[in-house]
Amino acid sequence: MTAEATDVRSVPTRYGAARDWSERFAKPMFALAGPHARMRGEELEDLVGGLLSRDQLADDLVRAVREEHALTMPQVRAAMAGGLDAVPDPHPALVAFFDRVEHRPDWVDDALLEQGAAAARRIGKDGFDILAFGSLLGGYRSGGALQPLVRTGRFDDTLNRVGETGQWWLACTAPGGMARDGEGWRLSVHVRVMHAFVNYQLERDPSWEWEFRGVPINDHDRAGTIGSFSTSYLLQARALGIRIPREDAAAIMHLWSYVGWLMGVPERWLPHTERQGRRVLANVIAGFSAPEPASVQLGSGLITMHDNAPGISPLRRWYERERSLSMATYLNLGIGMKDVGQPARPPWYPAYRVASNVFWSHLVGRLPGGKRILDRRAERALVRMERLQYAGSRPPIAEVPA
Repeated sequence: MTAEATDVRSVPTRYGAARDWSERFAKPMFALAGPHARMRGEELEDLVGGLLSRDQLADDLVRAVREEHALTMPQVRAAMAGGLDAVPDPHPALVAFFDRVEHRPDWVDDALLEQGAAAARRIGKDGFDILAFGSLLGGYRSGGALQPLVRTGRFDDTLNRVGETGQWWLACTAPGGMARDGEGWRLSVHVRVMHAFVNYQLERDPSWEWEFRGVPINDHDRAGTIGSFSTSYLLQARALGIRIPREDAAAIMHLWSYVGWLMGVPERWLPHTERQGRRVLANVIAGFSAPEPASVQLGSGLITMHDNAPGISPLRRWYERERSLSMATYLNLGIGMKDVGQPARPPWYPAYRVASNVFWSHLVGRLPGGKRILDRRAERALVRMERLQYAGSRPPIAEVPA
């Protein structure tokens, strides 16, 4: 079948293919989501149907580049940087795409975006551990959505790939990062377009397993991803002893709802509140397919990613592996390590972080000027992390195909 025929396909068989395993995985999130968290009937059919739906605006843009040859990547990049006014006689697909991303919904609040960004950044290096060993590694436990990473060779250099994700996160959480001229806005749109090019390539690959996987990068999986970067991120930050006031948590959810909207996640699945985010994420997890060989490949790459850090000593390499295993075991409740083929470790490192975070965020953070102290500590920790991982030089973001 061709990519155009996806609208007549039945639900991909990966959804619910490992029901006993996925229900165990989803049980804690369902419990935290509260009463009536489980979707049923048309609501569940809609969520599952997202496995067959793509980002149509971005897809039309890619077709204009790849098939019509009526739009060029320099024009797309010019529009990202300067808007449609920077492109003489823009193609209709370019106009439609940028009309959408440049006209934000009425619910977006600039003050909440800034508050959410500052609150997320205040979590510091712990936030990057959560993204790596909670959000990313947790997602690797199911193999259903991993093939785009495998087929584009994105598991070969995990440190740089995680570094790219980190750059995007730092840009989104920087002051003014989600303004139209902010780096977070630009990179979010960049990633959205890049995903559409990956979809275009994989949808035309004769070996793509449509009946099992659905659309390569689809609306269902993207809703789960934005949920793991917001909803589970907050849960795991609290599990590390970090105090997040209610108003800051709400602002973080607001920030990631806008980021998700900008990247094409359907609005009905955006995590506007923690409960909404938990509910969507729980129902996504409940349909996860079982781990695959790619789960082990990607999990191993994540745990050993510091092996490729420039100038790292053998002792520090060993320490970073053990630290990563300890944190990953804790954030994935121990049982998740088997899914990614990694040994479990005692939570010695999380125990240290909990003790430190209780002191700094629960005690110092409540003092007059405490937030400023936490902000400075977080920024220093992020600088030290970059110095260790990249010798102070961040890896370049992957280019959108020309």
